[in-house]
Amino acid sequence: MNILVTGAAGFIGSHLCEKLLEEENNTIIGIDCFIGPTSTAIKKCNLEKLISHPRFTFISKDLLSIDLHELLKEIDVVYHLAGMPGVRTSWGRNFQEYVDNNISSTQWLLEACKDLPLKQFIFASTSSVYGEKEGKVSEEIEPAPLSPYGITKLTAEHLCKVYKTSFEIPIVILRYFTVYGPRQRPDMAFHRFIKQILTNQPITIFGDGTQTRDFTYISDCVSGTAAVLGNTNTIGKTINIGGKERASINDIIDLLELLTGKKAKRHYTKTVIGEPKHTWADISAAEHDLNYAPTIALKEGLQREIDYIRSVYQDEIS
Repeated sequence: MNILVTGAAGFIGSHLCEKLLEEENNTIIGIDCFIGPTSTAIKKCNLEKLISHPRFTFISKDLLSIDLHELLKEIDVVYHLAGMPGVRTSWGRNFQEYVDNNISSTQWLLEACKDLPLKQFIFASTSSVYGEKEGKVSEEIEPAPLSPYGITKLTAEHLCKVYKTSFEIPIVILRYFTVYGPRQRPDMAFHRFIKQILTNQPITIFGDGTQTRDFTYISDCVSGTAAVLGNTNTIGKTINIGGKERASINDIIDLLELLTGKKAKRHYTKTVIGEPKHTWADISAAEHDLNYAPTIALKEGLQREIDYIRSVYQDEIS
């Protein structure tokens, strides 16, 4: 299978490429233009295992400027993970970057795919499209994003559906719930918390810390994402990819203190606009269609991320 993975140098994208290459019949073209809060240096580290792989080709280009028809001419499946992430930074003048990288690039890629014999076009979306909901959230619940970021991802979902209806592109939409683990973006909570604890810096907690999330470990997320490949039963569907455990931010910090053996210096600040109080994925569709079964408990996943953060910031950790 010839596969295009956009956002291949990112947190989820790099892990996905490694997972897909475990199948000897898969060949991957990865594309990334190194935008977003993760530094170019870290993204290049994410690619280390991939660059030397004989069935992986990397292209450092922007989807809006590359010749997509040339790029796609022998591609069977597209995994579209590229985009501008982050709720807090999507307000104000920054919004144009979200429009360009989450909406326009998706439309441009779909336009280039509309006359091709693609087997699947798999779009990585987010739980941010749901907004504030009570209890477990199923894919049938009407989305109501709270942030400009969530709006751009939901808009991209609608574009995918329109191109499926009009041009029969075999779309699959995955909605990820708070993915964490090694290579996690530096602006995300776990990465920040762990680095701050290990370097004896105060932890900034938005709100009172009682907000809860459905945390999804990276290997579980990638297993679910890879399981879509070749699964024709998923075409046209939207599927939640959630985790094994939910917890509050305060619970997470308690656990990090236990695992690191260090006391966190907690600094509580005002609640962030645009973020829901709670998230909780109903993963029954993923269980049914993908045989999805997340296995990594929070304690194990956090320990793995702590080990990763220690290796990345070893010169800063006393």
